[in-house]
Amino acid sequence: MPAMRFFALTSAALPLALILLTASFPAAAAEKPAAAAEKPAAATKKDVIVEQADTNSSPKQHLDQLFSQLKRERDPEKASGIANEIRMEWNDSGSATINLLMQWADKAIEEKRNPAALDFLDEAIALKPDYAESWNRRATLNFVMGNYRKSMSDIERVLDLEPRHFGALSGMAAILSNSGNDQLTLKAWERFLDVYPAERTAQEQANTLAEKLAGNRT
Repeated sequence: MPAMRFFALTSAALPLALILLTASFPAAAAEKPAAAAEKPAAATKKDVIVEQADTNSSPKQHLDQLFSQLKRERDPEKASGIANEIRMEWNDSGSATINLLMQWADKAIEEKRNPAALDFLDEAIALKPDYAESWNRRATLNFVMGNYRKSMSDIERVLDLEPRHFGALSGMAAILSNSGNDQLTLKAWERFLDVYPAERTAQEQANTLAEKLAGNRT
């Protein structure tokens, strides 16, 4: 099957990390080989290299390997390369139909045709409700449209399907921060850092909130 091309997203279409982590979370827009055996070792800026995965591993096993690397990695540059590889894995639903719907949704978001994008995402979710990225993309769009309750509901579904989804966790932190709940916002960032400990902006957010809450208690 030919490789599926995913549209590069504008800032309005990035994973929910765009709210506070735009600079640290570029959209993954590279072409992804269809065969698992052809997966690259991850080339990122400054030639950061991700460990070569076992070519005989399943997509889930490969994703687990990447998350294990991300949790161990303390260098922000190398961790960013691993995170981008994870995003590429998330972008492939395993279904040509779902991938096409996601591509159409991304293009509609780029063109600010939000109702059309929602229709495409709704259809993707209906066809494959266990595909976390369609829920995450709809959560992002709902956030951009100001539908925070719907966005949070979608985020919760993402995390049910993939508790390690750092984009959804940053989105949760953003919504909680907007509501003024510093304690729950800090917990969301702590969950994020448990998955992706080298992300500097998340570290800064967590440290700032921890200091603020400690000051409030004195």
